[in-house]
Amino acid sequence: MQDISLEQAIEVLLDHTKKIEAVEEVPLLESLGRVIAEDAVASFDNPPFDRSPLDGYTFAASGTKGASQEHPASLTIIGEECAGDFFEGEVPEGAALRLMTGAAIPEGCDCVVRQEDVTLEDGRILVPYELHHHENYCFAGEDVRKGTLLVKKGTELTAAHLGVLASLGFGKVKVYRRLRVAIASTGDELVLPGEPLRPGKIYNSNLYVLAGRLQELGFQPEVLGILPDDVDEAAEFIDAWRDKADFFLTTGGVSVGKKDIMHGVVKKIGTRLFWRVCIKPGAPVIAYTAGNMLGIALSGNPFASFATFELLARQVLSKFSGRGSVRYIPVEGFLADKFPKPSYGRRFIRAHYRHGVFTIPEQHDSGSLFSAAGCNALIDIPAGTGPVPSGSRVRGVLL
Repeated sequence: MQDISLEQAIEVLLDHTKKIEAVEEVPLLESLGRVIAEDAVASFDNPPFDRSPLDGYTFAASGTKGASQEHPASLTIIGEECAGDFFEGEVPEGAALRLMTGAAIPEGCDCVVRQEDVTLEDGRILVPYELHHHENYCFAGEDVRKGTLLVKKGTELTAAHLGVLASLGFGKVKVYRRLRVAIASTGDELVLPGEPLRPGKIYNSNLYVLAGRLQELGFQPEVLGILPDDVDEAAEFIDAWRDKADFFLTTGGVSVGKKDIMHGVVKKIGTRLFWRVCIKPGAPVIAYTAGNMLGIALSGNPFASFATFELLARQVLSKFSGRGSVRYIPVEGFLADKFPKPSYGRRFIRAHYRHGVFTIPEQHDSGSLFSAAGCNALIDIPAGTGPVPSGSRVRGVLL
């Protein structure tokens, strides 16, 4: 099979990715970052009653007609209402009710005066100026009217959405089921951090990078550890997840060496979609299906695995979950440092992007991950490009 371009690879993957349509109801506090599965509509006005915007006194504005400093209006205080209380009955003309910010304005009242503007005198207030109908007055439904579309179906819920829904009484919301994504590494040379490092072994960093990135993007991966360099064992293990995972990611075993087992694994459990993408690093990536499960086998080189995850897997994750925020963002800018190597094929290099400027580290080897720490972008260098001078305008993706 001929190598394909990055864009072709993404297209093939998305053709085999189906947005999750299963719906579940979850408590509102557990819905952050989830995609709402139905329109959320206000079932009542919010606020649900006319209310006071300040601490003061409420009454009929007509009772202050002609009031002035020399001749203040005098109103009898008949009670007090705090936020959360409710005054029963009607306030008669010539009377006033003390109330606090947010308290409901009762019948017979159509304005509020600030408490610091009045004088108290023998159970009465003296109001030194005229107030008008609906002065200092918040109406029912001022924030949201009954029937208003609060959150449209398919929206990724943010903290602000949760606040709006909570204010309208939504204790639970219907959201799409979480994506079930599993990750594993292959390689007999790998050991997990915390275990003794025996001769010839290396610690597995890929599993931690992928698990960390998935969590940063809002997913909860099943971390399955290290698979042996044995086609039959690895195939049996991955195949057992075809009904439990939507998306299966592995690292290692994708090139042409003796222990590159993923070719044989894919033959046993499913159908290969492509092998090798025209990019560096991470060209020898395998995509496949196994039943309804989509799989991507990434390079075992640490930075190559990271880069191809960002370029390929994030597009799949976005479509599966319906979360547009998961996709990377194309950006353009100027190169602060020269890149001295020619790029015979299309190359992506790690960089830090800020205010339109890409800064690149000295180390670019696909087996090195250390220099990727602190980087937030990949610069896209087209095939056939020579050394790139500093100050050149380049394109990339913001991660």
